[in-house]
Amino acid sequence: MARPNSSEATPLLGNGTMRLRRFLSDTRPRKHLPFSERLHHFTWSWFECTMSTGAIATVLGQQPFSFDGLKIIGKVFFILDLVLFLTFCGCITYRFIRTQRGSLSASLHHPHESFFFGTFWVSIALILYCIQQYGVPSSGPWLVKALEILFWTYAGCAILVAVFQYHVIFDTEQLPVVDALPAWILPVYPFLVLGPLSAVLEYSQPPESALPIMIGGICFEGLGWGVALIMYTIYVTRLIGSELPEPSKRPAMYVAVGPAAYTANTLVALGMQAPKVIPANFLGIGSFPVGDVWKAIGVPAGIFLWLLAFWFCALSTVSIISSWKEMHFTLNWWAFIFPNVGLTIALIQIANALESDGMKAVCSAMTVILVILWLFVAVMNMRAVWRGDVLWPGMDEDMEDIEGHGHDEEDRIE
Repeated sequence: MARPNSSEATPLLGNGTMRLRRFLSDTRPRKHLPFSERLHHFTWSWFECTMSTGAIATVLGQQPFSFDGLKIIGKVFFILDLVLFLTFCGCITYRFIRTQRGSLSASLHHPHESFFFGTFWVSIALILYCIQQYGVPSSGPWLVKALEILFWTYAGCAILVAVFQYHVIFDTEQLPVVDALPAWILPVYPFLVLGPLSAVLEYSQPPESALPIMIGGICFEGLGWGVALIMYTIYVTRLIGSELPEPSKRPAMYVAVGPAAYTANTLVALGMQAPKVIPANFLGIGSFPVGDVWKAIGVPAGIFLWLLAFWFCALSTVSIISSWKEMHFTLNWWAFIFPNVGLTIALIQIANALESDGMKAVCSAMTVILVILWLFVAVMNMRAVWRGDVLWPGMDEDMEDIEGHGHDEEDRIE
């Protein structure tokens, strides 16, 4: 065998040295930090966990092949989601109170952390979704009215977030396209879940409220899909002209699944509801039932978009499989769950519309996989907290000096 020359051997030795350093860095013990100090690095990205937990609760609540025990499991996930959400709200409030003045504003201007502010709002939308699924059947009409008010209030807040968050990003940050990630879509993600939320609210809303919610849902989903489509273009441009994200950030590639999946879900679900929500002579049209036309257009349009979501899912999966040995846990791993829940729920809606038992069986299998993934990521998250791989100076999305902590300080601590 020919002996490699020095130009060939050097990269091999360099790669080996880098892997050794990474291994030692991952396994060496960290010095102790009080947990109160670690909470100074509790970032908005932690709400990816509540997004995923709430998403699991929603998909369990609308399985095509269901049973009483499954509903109970869904309620358990919903209660867990509420507990986690309130806990995380307390943790991030503690961070902003105990760190220097202006840390909240700094987090919303940070070139990495600011994008994850949308996960807080998506978590709220999924809580409303679960209240409809699990609370309304056991409550009176007061909860139906409360959900109507909360829907419009939430939509108003989401508009403010989408406008001002992107204004901050466009005005104060200069982000290179070669670093584009699907996470850039997150500030508009609340609108992507407003469509499915409007569809699920239709089941219990009275006619005078159902029609405005339906129109609002398709309008809000249009904004979410429109902005996401622009970000898709930037993201695919990055994939073509640059390298894939580093291995540990590749689970975030699944975020690209969400826009097409949740939009497909919205089109199909609202289309199926349209015949009983849209009144006769709607828009002054009396020659044919407008609701049936809405349904006839919405279902095929949703099917049209679903395969795009699946393509992004498959692309992300192949990219992760090719580099899994080099991955370490980050909070981006929660993206294994919530975008793919959207993919699954959209397929459930399509299966129900087409009355396909085969598709329904696939949905059940996908749900089992998602629950297993949730358990796996939850264990890895707790392990990362224990090891100091998250909630540690220089290890979270607040790095690059949001509070004066960065890699240099991490090295000093260690």
